[in-house]
Amino acid sequence: MIRRVVPLILGLLLVAGTALHAAEPPNAAEKEGGGEPKKQETPAAPKPEQSVTEHTIKVGGTVLKYKAAAGTLVIRNDDDEPVAAIGYVAYVKDGVEASRRPLTFAYNGGPGSSSIWLHMGALGPRRIVTTDAAPTPPPPYQVVDNEETPLDVTDLVMIDPVGTGVSHALGKAKNKDFWGVDQDIDSVGRFVVQYVNDNGRWNSPKYLLGESYGTMRSAGLVDYLQTKWNMTFNGVVLVSVFIDAKTSMTMSGNDLGFETFVPTYAAIAWYHHLVKDAPSIDVFLAEARQFATGPYAAALGKGDALPEAERQQVIATMSRLTGLSPSFLDKANLRVTEGEFTAELLREHAEIVGRLDARFTGIALDRLAREVREDPQSAAISGAFTAAFLSYYHSELKFGEGKTYKVEAEMWREWDWKHKVPGSFFATPGWPNTGLDLAHAMAYNPNLHILVLNGYYDLATPFLGTEYTMEHLGLDKKLRDNIEMRYFEAGHMMYLHPPSLKAFKEAIARFVNATDRL
Repeated sequence: MIRRVVPLILGLLLVAGTALHAAEPPNAAEKEGGGEPKKQETPAAPKPEQSVTEHTIKVGGTVLKYKAAAGTLVIRNDDDEPVAAIGYVAYVKDGVEASRRPLTFAYNGGPGSSSIWLHMGALGPRRIVTTDAAPTPPPPYQVVDNEETPLDVTDLVMIDPVGTGVSHALGKAKNKDFWGVDQDIDSVGRFVVQYVNDNGRWNSPKYLLGESYGTMRSAGLVDYLQTKWNMTFNGVVLVSVFIDAKTSMTMSGNDLGFETFVPTYAAIAWYHHLVKDAPSIDVFLAEARQFATGPYAAALGKGDALPEAERQQVIATMSRLTGLSPSFLDKANLRVTEGEFTAELLREHAEIVGRLDARFTGIALDRLAREVREDPQSAAISGAFTAAFLSYYHSELKFGEGKTYKVEAEMWREWDWKHKVPGSFFATPGWPNTGLDLAHAMAYNPNLHILVLNGYYDLATPFLGTEYTMEHLGLDKKLRDNIEMRYFEAGHMMYLHPPSLKAFKEAIARFVNATDRL
């Protein structure tokens, strides 16, 4: 029956199309009164959009005047064809010489995240107030002046990569064309160059600041901008590092990932009072690091040949450090994924812990679940951040009404994880690692400095993984002092913790002040 219906429908459409064609008036492009055919109009070239507003804020007891520019910027390919409109919000201090004022480009990660988290949580001059380590109540929400904004020391440009925010492909390009390690570096890099060109900022001290996957972007981007565009940078701020993917993945066949998570498991157990006779957090984590990189790593390295006595000793020590029972560690064969940990740690209390910040807890709907898929931290803040930003974007910055703003996009499902490292002729698949790009950038520009910010209770990017990455860049000894590490008793978004927000600002301000005139 189906085979008969389809030809019939096609036939009817063909007849109808012929009839319509016959009834149509002569084509407008045909000659009229013997004249020449009319030329078709060329579509107008896409143009950038911008809304500029003026504001004041008191930072450190001083009133600061600034302009906010919210809009889109058009980037072009090597053939000078428009390929994407990228959304941004820029904050520029008034009354100073812009050409010599520090300028920081900032973004979140994902891949697939807009920049609202850093924007409304830490960097922007307006901030959403959320409840620390607990769900923020429903609206109305409170948006306040952010006295911890670094706008007093650097101008800021918040960037939404293609497919997030209001950013989208143009012309023949598709959003998916920009979804990959190297494609993303290229498009964000072209934005940076275009912004610098349009705003006369070539002589400004320049910085990149990325969070999570944004650090993988930054490590590749700084090398791309320095070598392809001759744009030299003063510094890079890496927040919750995801540069070498294998250090943040607990998967079969990747024992390094299991090793890097152990000190974070220990920190979380310490926070939730599951460690008996626990010393200070710093002393306790020093022991956890030594265990993870010593006896634990050695045990995993022996695989199935691990002697039983050694195995039992490792289980006993790991249980004491992480709060997980010996029987659970035995069943897990010493290898506990982050999802298993979040489900198991507080199982007896019918609670789960957060992935991005394990200080947050949630109700365990399935107390027999092997792993947790939802994150109590995300649930606790996402509604507040989204509502606060869109209200601010539309009402105070006067931009974005009538547009769809994508806070999060699941582009990671279609992400191209291949990466071409410096010196290679082609991109290779596997675990991407832009640490090689960062090392090349530092050797290329020996005055490039790196500030690394880590949260102890972060299960997305464990701090030992960050330390491993920074210690395996292959840097010359002369460059190792160019890297500064800072730690916070908070999670992935450490600025959600009020004391850490203050320390976050202080660290960035000191870093910029120390490097903007090298």
